[in-house]
Amino acid sequence: MHRQTIHLHVAAPHKPAPGAACNGCGVCCAAETCPAGRLLFRRRIGPCPALEWETDRYRCGLISHPAQYLPRFPERAEGGIARLFARWISTGSGCDSTAETETTEAS
Repeated sequence: MHRQTIHLHVAAPHKPAPGAACNGCGVCCAAETCPAGRLLFRRRIGPCPALEWETDRYRCGLISHPAQYLPRFPERAEGGIARLFARWISTGSGCDSTAETETTEAS
């Protein structure tokens, strides 16, 4: 069994069960990068550079504002590339992370 320590915002929601709706916990993106992240950032192990904290949950910056991560990409095409990334990471299909999590207190 592979153990990995990831660090998330203290207010991040708990990871949902596999198949349940995504709640923005950030576990999947903190542990490894998606196919888009692997291509763009050339890394497999997380945290993904596009993982962003927004008030009460994590979001994918490649979907929220792709121009920040693809500065040469025309802004007029942001909607199209965001839809492509959303499909690539299977947004809306439920949690696909099988990671088991445990919470520890920071010292």
